[in-house]
Amino acid sequence: MFPNYIDIQLDANTVWVWQANLNLPESSIAAFWDSLADDERQRADRFRREIDRTSFIAARGILRALLGQYLQCDSREIQFSYRDRGKPFLADSSWQFNLSHSGGLALYAIAANRAVGIDIEAIRDIEIEQLAKRFFSDREYRKLCQLKGERQTEAFFTYWTAKEAYLKATGEGLMGLQQVEILEEEDNLLLQLPLENPSQFSLKKLSPRPGYAAALAVEGNDWTLKCVTCNL
Repeated sequence: MFPNYIDIQLDANTVWVWQANLNLPESSIAAFWDSLADDERQRADRFRREIDRTSFIAARGILRALLGQYLQCDSREIQFSYRDRGKPFLADSSWQFNLSHSGGLALYAIAANRAVGIDIEAIRDIEIEQLAKRFFSDREYRKLCQLKGERQTEAFFTYWTAKEAYLKATGEGLMGLQQVEILEEEDNLLLQLPLENPSQFSLKKLSPRPGYAAALAVEGNDWTLKCVTCNL
């Protein structure tokens, strides 16, 4: 799974982003199933569609495998705690992580001593202006309405993934989407929040694969990014 030329040691100034394909053979799904905790297996079995069930198993199994490499332990020994909104974390560690998957592709953000959030979306046909009016700021909505076709779709998913990444990093829910405004300058994403809630987070637009949009939110500004693909 891990390229042997990669030294996967965590330091305070490096944020790792791993990309993984979730469309795996049954043998891989079975192996990842064996690494899951009982509560994860119960959650997997609540999915009605088999594709959703296997995607969850693969996503969690890969997360455990990645963290096991950083923690230098068996992936089955990892114990997750959960915040109020269901975000998993390591109770006995300062290492932070977040994951997101869509359309069979997963991204994992891992860092030391700083909060991280990541979001990926498979680009698809949706009611862009209707969703933007509900969840975006007035300025974002007006800008989207000025765009057409692929440019509008790309802008929508850029804003959406950036907002989601930030809210996942902070532990807030979808109710905060309108309060998080994204300004795009060339390839840079700027975060703008109400004055009473200044941000200590920086954003990075990611391009994992054609047909996908993704973004990373990281606490602080003094960090470097390493992107790696899992070979499954």
